[in-house]
Amino acid sequence: MTWCQNYITICYILFIMPYIKKSSSLRVSPQPAQKIGKSERTRATILNAALDLIWSQPFRDMTVSSLMATTGLSRSAFYPHFKDLHEVMEALLEMLQVEIFDVAEPWVSGVGDPVALMHESLEGLVRVCYQRGPFVRAIADAATTDERFEKGWNQFLGRFDDATCARIEADQKQGLIPTFDARPVAIALTRLDAYTLIDAFGQRPRSKQEPVREALARIWISTLYGSEWLGKESSNLVRT
Repeated sequence: MTWCQNYITICYILFIMPYIKKSSSLRVSPQPAQKIGKSERTRATILNAALDLIWSQPFRDMTVSSLMATTGLSRSAFYPHFKDLHEVMEALLEMLQVEIFDVAEPWVSGVGDPVALMHESLEGLVRVCYQRGPFVRAIADAATTDERFEKGWNQFLGRFDDATCARIEADQKQGLIPTFDARPVAIALTRLDAYTLIDAFGQRPRSKQEPVREALARIWISTLYGSEWLGKESSNLVRT
């Protein structure tokens, strides 16, 4: 499966499937279906079914048969798209990365008040992880016993380490953040996020979103920009 095919599938799941009526066996509506081929619709249906199934059972108990039974498609329809269930989870991890980088964009790349940008990004991060919590937990748990998952999970976290470190260093150059070694702090913050979000949203009943967002905001803002901005939605800091 090429990068382009993965990208088309991700866009289909993120921007088209949420608006498709659930009564259809393929969960597609005529207009989008004319623009996206049957193969990509089938692949997206399998990925979407995997996300749904993870809510009710751990990944270790999932089989190709149990997954395909929820799609209305035959078991044989699985293999033109994925070699095994590991590839399904890897594709979903890529999808999650797209979602998280999208909501992190305001703080990672935005200009203006970094405290306000931080609040915006954390709100989006909490929202995404509230929706995807069981999947994130499934990947993190599997990574402890499966070398293939461990590699994918570490690469996933590493990309956020890199983005966070680069943002901290850029803000340090502008005098917005005190001088310290950015990388270990970035890793500590991203791992804290991962643990907190998995614990809060990885199983039912899920925690409420706002207290989790507030807790993360207190830690990130006080660590990077100073405790004087705690409890405030904005600051007088300006990033250019």
